[in-house]
Amino acid sequence: MAHPRHQSFHPPHKPNAVIIGGGIGGLTCAIALKLAGWQVSVLEQAATLEPVGSGIGLAPNSQRALDVLGLGDRVRALAAWEGDGGMRAQNGRWLVRTSAAATAAKFGGALVLLHRATLVNLLVGALPTHALRTGVRAELVDPGAEDRKAVVRTDDGDIEADLVVGADGINSAVRSVLFPSHPQPTYAGFTAWRLVVPAPERPFEPHETWGQGGVWGTHPLKDGRIYAYATATVPEGGHGPDGEKAELACRFSHWHDPIPEIIAAARPADILRNDVRHMSTPLSRYHRGRVALIGDAAHAMAPTLAQGGNQAIEDAVVLAHHVAPGGDLAAGLAGYSAARVPRTTAIVRQAARAARMNHLTSAPLISVRNALITAAGRLGPNLILRSFASIAGWRPPQQPYAAGTGIAQR
Repeated sequence: MAHPRHQSFHPPHKPNAVIIGGGIGGLTCAIALKLAGWQVSVLEQAATLEPVGSGIGLAPNSQRALDVLGLGDRVRALAAWEGDGGMRAQNGRWLVRTSAAATAAKFGGALVLLHRATLVNLLVGALPTHALRTGVRAELVDPGAEDRKAVVRTDDGDIEADLVVGADGINSAVRSVLFPSHPQPTYAGFTAWRLVVPAPERPFEPHETWGQGGVWGTHPLKDGRIYAYATATVPEGGHGPDGEKAELACRFSHWHDPIPEIIAAARPADILRNDVRHMSTPLSRYHRGRVALIGDAAHAMAPTLAQGGNQAIEDAVVLAHHVAPGGDLAAGLAGYSAARVPRTTAIVRQAARAARMNHLTSAPLISVRNALITAAGRLGPNLILRSFASIAGWRPPQQPYAAGTGIAQR
């Protein structure tokens, strides 16, 4: 049966929001907008939601955003809480120790880690049954204006929307429609590997190791596995000629324990590799017409502060705060940009500075860097944590929704 070219999924009396992209940011945004009173639809191009096999760390800032949605406690119950650990040199020497208690006291909460699939499943379960549509190619063809709705084109016809959210990632087609002349994300100078494997036989403390031209991190998940990641300064677009496991072994098997054991335990299918790109030229705003950008579509950043997903979650909650149904949408979107552009731009730049620091290749500079880190640690944990305080100490602009009024039941 033919579909009308301008179909509507929702009753005309209730404003509708269409979210393009079903990742962590898009799903969180759908929940936040639903709680704020919008009728929501999430359009995801993939046929099924199969999150990449890696972990995600949630700092207190994003946990507070999830608390607004009534999901914070459920996330913390499913996650592993980051214990005492610290930063190590390539040979295994501890450069600085970190205390979980000191971190929680400084930031008002603990750092937690869980598998991305666990988080995505939780978010999907908090949406109405028919809000998520997978296998849908969606294209923004008109960002709309005060006197007309935005238009999203799908294979089944065009959808008119009171609000569209571009949550379609670093290669965002929505961003290209809104800001066609803006520079695309650029290569950050290094690539990243991620893997989830069984925990080593011998106990270990969570750590991030800064070596020569690269980084390795090892952190436990609640289910007994570990999430590990590695980065290295390599030319863009390269891949190990003998496979990624061989590439990891070549670069990291001479680093300290338990890194060689983790690499040995990984199956080739467990290892994901992605070149790291970031928005080196920031957008001046995250909206145009009736459309807003969130997450990597707005402010892709290097993973060196582990804030990419955290900032997408923040975006979702702040956007919902500013765009009340029936309110002045133009003013609300302007308020969203005003709230998010300065903060996320600063974090993108801070992540880039951290990447330059932890990917040094000069042995003398590495020695100086390590000595400075050790000296700072001896002056007290607060000095080490201070650089992260402005990020992790963020609080959402609204209070949590009252129990029983928020999360949709399937």
